Amino acid sequence: MAKTKVAILGFGTVGGGVADVLAARRFSDVEVTHVYNRDYARKLSRPQAKKLPKTVIWTDDINVILKSDVDVVVELIGGLEPIEGWLKKAIAAGKSVVTANKQLIAYRGAALEKLAAKKGVSLLYGAAVAGGVPVIPGALQGIGGDEIVRISGIVNGTCNFILSHMEQGAEYAEVLAQAQKLGYAEANPSADVDGYDARAKLCILSRVAMHAELNPDEVPTQSISKVSAVDFHYAKELGCTIRQVSRAQVQDGVVHARVGPMVVPTESPIAWSHGTQNMVVTSGRFGGDVVFSGHGAGAHPTAVAVVSDLLAVAQQCDVVHQPVRKRAVVGEFLAPHYLRFVVSDKPGIVSAIAGALAKVGANIDSILQRPGYPKDRLPFVVTTEPCLTSVVERALRSIAKMDCMLEKPLCLQMLRIEDKAED
Repeated sequence: MAKTKVAILGFGTVGGGVADVLAARRFSDVEVTHVYNRDYARKLSRPQAKKLPKTVIWTDDINVILKSDVDVVVELIGGLEPIEGWLKKAIAAGKSVVTANKQLIAYRGAALEKLAAKKGVSLLYGAAVAGGVPVIPGALQGIGGDEIVRISGIVNGTCNFILSHMEQGAEYAEVLAQAQKLGYAEANPSADVDGYDARAKLCILSRVAMHAELNPDEVPTQSISKVSAVDFHYAKELGCTIRQVSRAQVQDGVVHARVGPMVVPTESPIAWSHGTQNMVVTSGRFGGDVVFSGHGAGAHPTAVAVVSDLLAVAQQCDVVHQPVRKRAVVGEFLAPHYLRFVVSDKPGIVSAIAGALAKVGANIDSILQRPGYPKDRLPFVVTTEPCLTSVVERALRSIAKMDCMLEKPLCLQMLRIEDKAED
């Protein structure tokens, strides 16, 4: 069998993991012939580099790759520019592409897939969502016959690491510093903690599973940075925990989508994920719920997904394709809400909050106040009956102006299996 010649773009953490997996498995039909990396000389001393064939051509000139006879370009650099242009040229030259680039696939995936189909080559991106969890091939092949109407889950390992450690009592800043020290979070963690990484992945899943092409910039996100340890205490009293949840639901031709920290019942599979684990739950019209779970980050789990795609190209495995339509996006869900206030206590606060909520048509379901906090900085929680987030936020704008408020109120959706999207 002729070997499939492979070029790796980017020999960082995942690129080294790919070298580890290929060296350990010794696939007879795959051969790495080229590696592209800026200032590649510093990579040659890495143990993973020594596992590659000695015949590998190392280069910092992308044109060496584009003009070569490689069959597959494995892109592990990330970002939109200049990567999009490089991969377009690779596809135009008849080379298949395997990538872990979630931003590229979220924003440009549909156009690249059309170009690949036109040129008769493959574009595979199983590593772009949930690392080593086979949610993309599972959605394409395993449940491709179902009509998926809802996706929800945890697709950012950094946020899951932070929130699951806060569940044990730690504060946000403390755990973020730990995540940065361990390499789970960047020096600027915004892409993770503010939801942009998860948003890109949710858009990819929406296209793959629900055949809905979304503009990522239209999907609302909420940062986890305002969640504190006290919120986990209150969530526990409600039989819940807090996770960064990405969810999308099709209703009447519109996709309702949102990424942010949500209060999740402990009996939900989404609450079971800890550390850097990822979990995705798809809900089908015919097949019901399917859960995908596993390690969503790290060199080797992600490399497994990359190599699996590489083998699919090498062995010319067919991929299921279904028509994809552009869909409008709204961020509204009809759901209960968790509202946490920090106040300088005085009479009449609860009645004022209840009045502001009633004015917009939101009803209080419960009030929680844990003992032991000083009256001059008292955190307490109000939960609402199901209502739209925009309705609650309208009330909170007036509540935030109350002179007793010491912090901006925190508003989190409460995830329920029966949640409904609303126009």
